[in-house]
Amino acid sequence: MSQPLNRQNFSHTIWHNCEQSYSINPIFYINLQDSYHVNINILLLAQYLDEQCYMLTQQHWETLTKVIEQWEASVLQPYRGLRRIAKAHLNSDEYQKMLEVELIMERKSQYMLLHKLNLLDGKIIDADDCDNPEPTNTQHYLSLFGLDKSVMAELTS
Repeated sequence: MSQPLNRQNFSHTIWHNCEQSYSINPIFYINLQDSYHVNINILLLAQYLDEQCYMLTQQHWETLTKVIEQWEASVLQPYRGLRRIAKAHLNSDEYQKMLEVELIMERKSQYMLLHKLNLLDGKIIDADDCDNPEPTNTQHYLSLFGLDKSVMAELTS
């Protein structure tokens, strides 16, 4: 049984957990990003919230996506594209510096997401119901791209 809606206060340490998940299979996440334009930070956040039994609605995921949409479209994504093009023309130190700048931009996106997340009312799911909530945060987010959980299995195999 779920508890009433309540506002959670998540800290920036949430991203440390997300980075650990990312580090297990970065190629999987990059493939989702490149093939389907899925935002890795938002997907990792959805997976983290699933693990915490903290459910958001489809509308919440639309809101979170919009929070960083302009920033990422006008700054982060063009920079990422430039970095990828420049890779063949830079030595490893120069390329590493570009990666570090991109990470700074990713952190800004994470800050914006965290700020908005803390303004949303989610639902805490009881531990008994948490193993198989339907739909999950991950499913809500992937559905924004017309994807379902089968794409996750497809890309990990």
